[in-house]
Amino acid sequence: MTRVRVGGVGVDALTEDQVVQRVAAELEAGRGGRIVTPNVDICRAAAADPALRELVCSADLVVSDGMPLVWAARLLGTPVPGRVTGADLIWSLSGLAARRGWPVYLLGGPPGAARGAAAELTGRHPGLRVCGVDAPPYRFDATPEGSELVRRKVAAARPRLVFVGLGFPRQDRLIADLRKDLPGAWFLGCGAAIAFAAGTVARAPEWMRRAGLEWAFRLGSEPRRLGRRYLADDLPFALRLLAGSLATRVRSR
Repeated sequence: MTRVRVGGVGVDALTEDQVVQRVAAELEAGRGGRIVTPNVDICRAAAADPALRELVCSADLVVSDGMPLVWAARLLGTPVPGRVTGADLIWSLSGLAARRGWPVYLLGGPPGAARGAAAELTGRHPGLRVCGVDAPPYRFDATPEGSELVRRKVAAARPRLVFVGLGFPRQDRLIADLRKDLPGAWFLGCGAAIAFAAGTVARAPEWMRRAGLEWAFRLGSEPRRLGRRYLADDLPFALRLLAGSLATRVRSR
């Protein structure tokens, strides 16, 4: 595939259904992979750190989680179909797994969230087999022993799909290591999706998601934790991204 260059990373111009179809075809062929869903915060981090940029761009599928990336791609004249979020993919990929009989593993989220998400996912998708859940403690990866324990648990469960909700870049670094243990599995770095699925963290209403205002809902829900990140760091980056994309389009005419 030819990727659309936006926000400093290459994004695959795919719909959510096309992502599910691609994962299904690859799993049927015995090939694994990993999905990254960059938003403004991830793009900002990748722009400042070449190692993080490579972590994103080397993924098998890269789809835009953030509406500013979708808008920027349109301004550049190279549109992508729309947002494809980890919070949505956890449901659609679970539906795929239920239909095909592929076991899934949930890793991350606050205490109890992975187990709660498993119950919600199996409730919506009867027949879904969750072969393991784990919510490792904060900074589990500060020591080689902590990381190895988590890796051994996942590998021993032998899942075909793994949802990892530990935040960027922690989840993506772990996924890169887990790919060596489970080369035939697919991994989704899904951030807060496990907590959303469990209902322990509220997700924005559908109209706010369509309008590109999900960030505002999350800011209102967790202002102390997200205020600086969203307002001081991400918002200026998003405005520069959109202005730069428009300027590039104008110069190319």
